[in-house]
Amino acid sequence: MKLDYKIIYSTQRKTLSLCVERDKTIVVRAPSGVSEEKIHQIIESKKLWLYEKLNYTPKYPDKITHKEFVSGETLLYLGKNYQLEITDDQLPNVRFHSRFLISRCHQETAFQLFRDWYTKRAYIKLPQKVKDFAESLGVQFNQILVSDLKYRWGSCTPNNNLNFNWRIMKAPVFVIDYLIVHELAHLLESNHTPRFWNIVAVQVPNYQVAKNWLRDNGNTLEEDFLDKKLGLTTPTTD
Repeated sequence: MKLDYKIIYSTQRKTLSLCVERDKTIVVRAPSGVSEEKIHQIIESKKLWLYEKLNYTPKYPDKITHKEFVSGETLLYLGKNYQLEITDDQLPNVRFHSRFLISRCHQETAFQLFRDWYTKRAYIKLPQKVKDFAESLGVQFNQILVSDLKYRWGSCTPNNNLNFNWRIMKAPVFVIDYLIVHELAHLLESNHTPRFWNIVAVQVPNYQVAKNWLRDNGNTLEEDFLDKKLGLTTPTTD
């Protein structure tokens, strides 16, 4: 069986890595200048591992039951559940004060309202945290971007931009700290080597607890009315 794969070259990458995305796409990230012949040889040597990944059945099903925006429903914010109240008052967007409130007339568009609300909270909460951890690590980043990442909690681009999934604002603060440090650590070590995890451990000694929390609760972060369940191994940290 022939394996199809996509190659992404980077001038900042020193080593080659393989990954299988949630949609079963095989992605090869390689330093600029590595020949396709060399990459093909590596693919051939990793065939068994790739077949296992391609045939892996996710822990969580692809289809999920959509959350309903009704009074009494609960929504996560920073690791805690808060009740939602539907009000007849005319509110232009989400209101939060120990509970969530939205207008009845916005129930049908509530997902967009909450996505925007979480995104705005991320832009408020993340910058100072990222700056503090970056100073502690002695690294510099370019921009912080918050978006609807499909298969990752976060990523670090070759241009030193940090991308975060808006859903991370549902997680506890210690998990958010871990995700921030994880991406910043890639500015020092591009791959998940022992050195990489040592860097993470210095900044977030309980990072394994955060990883375990994501493993156990990642599906909860995704039960927000999406058509696809991303599960815990996906989204992933880059």
